[in-house]
Amino acid sequence: MKLTFVGADHQVTGSCHYLQACGKHILVDCGMQQGVNPFACCEIPVGEALIDYVFLTHAHVDHSGNLPLLYAKGFRGQVFTTEASADLCSIMLRDCAHIQMQEAEWKNRKAKRHSGLQAVEPAYTMEDADGIIKRIVPCEYNKVIEISEGISIRFTDVGHLLGSASIEVWLTEGEASKKLVFSGDIGNKNQPLIKDPIYTDEADYVIMESTYGDRYHAGERPEYVSNLAEIINKTFRRGGNVVIPSFAVGRTQEMLYFLRKIKEDKLVPDFPGFEVYVDSPLAVEATGVFQKNIYTCFDDEAMELVRKGINPLNFQGLKLAITSEESKQINFDEKPKVIISASGMCEAGRIRHHLKHNLWRLECTVLFVGYQAAGTLGRSLIEGVDEVKLFGEAVEVRADIRQLPGLSGHADKNGLLEWVNAFAKKPDWVFVVHGEDTTCNLFADCLKNEYGHKAYAPYSGTRVDLITGAIEYEAAPVAVKKRAHAASDVFARLLAAGQRLIAVIYRNEGSANKDLARFADQINSLADKWDV
Repeated sequence: MKLTFVGADHQVTGSCHYLQACGKHILVDCGMQQGVNPFACCEIPVGEALIDYVFLTHAHVDHSGNLPLLYAKGFRGQVFTTEASADLCSIMLRDCAHIQMQEAEWKNRKAKRHSGLQAVEPAYTMEDADGIIKRIVPCEYNKVIEISEGISIRFTDVGHLLGSASIEVWLTEGEASKKLVFSGDIGNKNQPLIKDPIYTDEADYVIMESTYGDRYHAGERPEYVSNLAEIINKTFRRGGNVVIPSFAVGRTQEMLYFLRKIKEDKLVPDFPGFEVYVDSPLAVEATGVFQKNIYTCFDDEAMELVRKGINPLNFQGLKLAITSEESKQINFDEKPKVIISASGMCEAGRIRHHLKHNLWRLECTVLFVGYQAAGTLGRSLIEGVDEVKLFGEAVEVRADIRQLPGLSGHADKNGLLEWVNAFAKKPDWVFVVHGEDTTCNLFADCLKNEYGHKAYAPYSGTRVDLITGAIEYEAAPVAVKKRAHAASDVFARLLAAGQRLIAVIYRNEGSANKDLARFADQINSLADKWDV
């Protein structure tokens, strides 16, 4: 019964933890790294084809985005997550695959123009995304689910995103029984649309995030609607656009909620019919998922509108850009407007086109409404960079760069402390993950020195014996090395296929001798063909 920390340790993205228990190999989250990460992540301790289950806290790509890659490398187990997260993953993972394939195509076109550049393969394909989506098992909140002998789980709404959850995991091996709680991303209180976090009262081991473990959201809840209206008014009077880089899932829907209220209360009086463009096919689909899950995930305020027959996410002047042509036309319209587009950290997607058209214009505003990870274009803009490169061209930053204060899907330090201190008895260990390097250390020290918790911020590769509570292996930080040339991606696919073959062989142990002999002949025949 062991726990190994794999991803999002002393960094914010790429969440992944490995559990070995009851004869099963389990991952909790399988996220994609975003931005610049200072430390390398260890490999998953077993081949992907040998993993039996994934328990997924929520659909954001830093927790789910490598699931198709897991499938591409041979995983054929089950992915357990909440019903709303299953709905969101069905669109988000396909979108991730589309981006991977687009980027590979663009790099390969560039390679043809420049001798010496290697052709690349996408990390995974649409086929891989479809494959993993078919393996997702939707689960109800608050229901104990027996996964296999000795393993049970339960999802609890943690108020970060539609469908987000902390996961309770009960493990029993012989006489030993232990309970782990993985926080996932803990939500901020009093967010629009979704419910506040629900606390858990018992655990032997807690694995919790620390994104805002060193800071507080300013004072009382900000007046989001009036603050947003003020920014829109000032920008429109200058004749500019308000460009909002926004996460397609979660933050975009919150912005629509605020904009509906601004329209209803006539808070932009000089431009009453102003248009709002949502330029993200993913965001449009995600909004449909939100509306599908209103009765299980929406908070009381949003439900009050629903009971009155009001759609909280729709209003006059809302325009949806689906096709590339519709997206391009937005910037040919000279009327002041609000443009909401993904990705939220400006790393990919259509937002980069809108930045290219608007960043150099003094009259425009680029409004950030979410966390910007270190190394991302969004973080650079917030930190005051004078010039950025978009599509190979230098673009001067002259627009007003703003942030909507207080708007965060993550709990601040107080919220994190409330969550962990809600346990009736102090856990044996609190492992602090999913935070920037200094933040993890500061928050772990706070838990130890101020609240008496046995807390520790592990680096990737650290392994814990869950029966004894001993740290079997304490990993040291390993700096990220420059990646080998992209041609190695193809060889990695071949290795993954070999791992899957080994897993299939093991799973067929005990089959009829006749079938095993035929299988062996097929493998040997293939080996003879390539063993030259």
